[in-house]
Amino acid sequence: MSDMSRLTVHRDGQPCYDIIYAAGFSGLPGALSALGSGSRRICIVTDTVVGPLYAGEVLRAVREVSPQVQVYTIPAGEENKTLDEIRGLYRFLVTELYDRSSLLIALGGGVIGDMTGYAAATFLRGIDFVQIPTTLLAQADSSIGGKTGVDFDGFKNMVGAFKMPALVYENVSVLKTLDARQFASGFAEVMKHGLIKDQAYYEWLLAHMEEIRSRVPGVLQDMLRRSNEIKKDVVENDPYEKGERMLLNYGHTLGHAIEKEQNFTLTHGECVALGCVAAAHIAKARGWLDSDEYYEIRDMFVPFGLPITVSGVDAERVITLTKSDKKAKGGIPRFVLLKAVGEAVVAEDVTEEEMRAALGEIIWKEDME
Repeated sequence: MSDMSRLTVHRDGQPCYDIIYAAGFSGLPGALSALGSGSRRICIVTDTVVGPLYAGEVLRAVREVSPQVQVYTIPAGEENKTLDEIRGLYRFLVTELYDRSSLLIALGGGVIGDMTGYAAATFLRGIDFVQIPTTLLAQADSSIGGKTGVDFDGFKNMVGAFKMPALVYENVSVLKTLDARQFASGFAEVMKHGLIKDQAYYEWLLAHMEEIRSRVPGVLQDMLRRSNEIKKDVVENDPYEKGERMLLNYGHTLGHAIEKEQNFTLTHGECVALGCVAAAHIAKARGWLDSDEYYEIRDMFVPFGLPITVSGVDAERVITLTKSDKKAKGGIPRFVLLKAVGEAVVAEDVTEEEMRAALGEIIWKEDME
């Protein structure tokens, strides 16, 4: 494995930003220097979990580029992904005299990335920001593509903006500090990329299961690069989610609804895994997937520590919640379904009966009675 490599994301056919893969933070000063960061005021935005682990190391690296750098810490957790916390960040930036030339650095998982990106998109009508994702979920998925936002009254990412980062710096060595549940959560999005776009990658993931579970750095970097390539290609083709980018929501329609119904006590990836199983069941019922394909898709989540059944979920409330999903159209939920592994389509005709049957597959039977 090379210590560092990069992948360029394009917009309108032109280079937009690079994703840099590294085994440490030693390459960060050079990457920031290439952005012209020397005279900028820089704010590293992190949370109360990641900050104690990595903020000091990143601060020292950034100070090699700019002496004007501060750290702003947000309480960790999805429950803090709110406009109130964004208001606190705005207040700090105003008080500390940040201007349009300033740079924000998101150091954390998907919540910090989304919040920092949204603040960057809206503060002074837009300033630059850099993603330093520290979870598998953020490295594989949420830090790529420019979607930012905060939750509103419990509805995920209801307020947001499209804001491309100036750089994504992926240090795979930070994944060693992730707990098993969070690592598994991120892997749900990795598997999703294979299911919707690349059967060969899906099979590669299954073949390298033990190395991935053991977090072998070289295998993780190869995995992340291919996962990022898939998302990059989709985002380049559809930067504002008008068509193909909808495919990235495989497993998310019912997944988001379960996440909210359970009051965010399940991780995002756990809910996506459940949503993927439910969506695969709908595809099987339509005759698009055969039984063997369905059961393989369902069962392959298990060795990676992800659930394929759930208890204590109200199926009727989940169905109701799908109608208020931000991607619903006139109250009609939009699903991503598989015609085959590696071939996904958007469906706007999934009925409540189909959802009910699919939920019957993932909710423990006694809860459905």
